[in-house]
Amino acid sequence: MALKQQFIQRQDLRLSPQQIQLMKLLQIPSVELDQRIKQEIEENPALEQGEDDTQESLEAEESTPNDEAFDFSEYFDEDSTDYKTQINNYSKDEEERSVPISGDYSFQDRLMEQLQWNELSEEDLTIAEVIVGNLDESGYLNRSVDALVDDLAFHYNVRVEEQEVLHVLYQIQELDPAGVGARSLQECLMLQAQRRNDGSWLKELVVRALKECFEPFTKKHYDRMAQKLKIDEEELKGVVSEILKLNPKPGGSGKGGEKAVQQVIPDFVLHETDGVFDLNLNSRNAPDLKISREYQTLMRAFLEGAKTSKNNKQALTFVKHKVESAKGFIDAIRQRHETLYLTMSTILEYQRAFFLTGDNTKLKPMILKDIADRVQMDISTISRVVNSKYVQTNHGVYLLKNLFSEAMTTDTGEEVSSREVKQILMEAIENEDKKTPIPDEGLMGLLNEKGYNIARRTVAKYREQLNIPVARLRKKL
Repeated sequence: MALKQQFIQRQDLRLSPQQIQLMKLLQIPSVELDQRIKQEIEENPALEQGEDDTQESLEAEESTPNDEAFDFSEYFDEDSTDYKTQINNYSKDEEERSVPISGDYSFQDRLMEQLQWNELSEEDLTIAEVIVGNLDESGYLNRSVDALVDDLAFHYNVRVEEQEVLHVLYQIQELDPAGVGARSLQECLMLQAQRRNDGSWLKELVVRALKECFEPFTKKHYDRMAQKLKIDEEELKGVVSEILKLNPKPGGSGKGGEKAVQQVIPDFVLHETDGVFDLNLNSRNAPDLKISREYQTLMRAFLEGAKTSKNNKQALTFVKHKVESAKGFIDAIRQRHETLYLTMSTILEYQRAFFLTGDNTKLKPMILKDIADRVQMDISTISRVVNSKYVQTNHGVYLLKNLFSEAMTTDTGEEVSSREVKQILMEAIENEDKKTPIPDEGLMGLLNEKGYNIARRTVAKYREQLNIPVARLRKKL
């Protein structure tokens, strides 16, 4: 087959590096913007944080010291203009994640420290290290005993039987915190219940309940529990109460298992007085950035010597690249500020009734396209703006994406927000009799009576979105 050349004309939509940078900046919340700016300042010495205290513009880039027209192309070969097409001041497409280093012992370290008092043989100590190393962050052993036997043989050249591994595992299960080393939730709770030292009848009953009635307990089939244990309602209440006091995640009970609490910092602050709104961006969204005066001076100096010195030409290439990158970043921050403010102002206008009262039933149906059409931006841009952004109002702090909802039609033909339906659904469940919770069919009936035409499967979907369990799991004695 003969090879031949041909011309093909086609159109491609490609984002410039500056546009990609803006999209990434739009997506991050203000709490992360500080770190992103610090990273940029560290990577680009031409960028500084602070108010621009000079009226000088970057005339060196556009004119000679005598304000005559200046052409940079004289100083750069055609193949050395990388700074025009490349930019290195935006993050990678794949988000980098780092693992913080803790100075505290993990609960695995504390377990091994406790085992020192057990006077284990060298072989048993190796088995213990393998078992402890396979515990997850909740303290459970999720690998089977036979898999541990294989690990010991292949990786440690230690050949043991399953019973020897179990012997060491049982010793680990006697350590603190109680319940660690369990292979299931049932075993975890039983280990804790057996550790009780009160010697009361209730201890034996709780252990029996966990051993014989664990499935009915998890499904809240309390009648079956009482029947099998042959106890009355008061005794059953005592058993259930004691089980609920047990810790299902013993590995996270120590200091090393604690997770940091993330503080919500609003991106917008909205004040309302007598129906008049005052919307402001958090100051973190609009930091003062400027081009380093030192780099402006360097550029002028290198410009003067670029025609006569190759070193000056190379230095000018570097300086110009850094200044261009700094200017691009400052412009992206400014565009981020304007885009955030315009989008939030439009949401405020669209949901004025909600922001006046804070009542979820006042939320109008609103999708991303509604806002995108009004601000004449792409839906993906609006999605990035509302991602992980919060607004502080007189009625509380709200996640922007939670203000968006689909429309539903009542039996009168009126369009309402699905958030309104969820609010009514949540109130109905909060006010139900917990001894006989309302099933999804009953909730559907209640909503239909109020004029909301909604199917049972939609009720189930909204209930799950609200993290509300099914009726039998909401049952209380």
